[in-house]
Amino acid sequence: MAADEDPARRIENELLFRRVNDEIEVVAHSRAADAASVVFLCECSRLECSTGIELTPDEYRAVRAHRAHFAVSPGHVDPEIEQVVEQHQGFWVLEKNLPDDLRGPA
Repeated sequence: MAADEDPARRIENELLFRRVNDEIEVVAHSRAADAASVVFLCECSRLECSTGIELTPDEYRAVRAHRAHFAVSPGHVDPEIEQVVEQHQGFWVLEKNLPDDLRGPA
């Protein structure tokens, strides 16, 4: 990660991936795929990342139950803006240090 990248810009990138993943979860739910793994996008701050991570829709909803929690590929951590709060097989859950105006709805 380049030191000159603005933390707010990295957080905006993460929020974009979250919005995409919310749509993926809606489609998975509508197809009754709650028990099956679904490929979501890594919600890390790396602007070039397009890594897919497998979670069940229930696992994704559990992550989303906390406004500042994001699902990422293992190792995709930016200690300047987040810390690991859970480690699962295939994905980690990070807690972002988000300012209130960037948190958005849960």
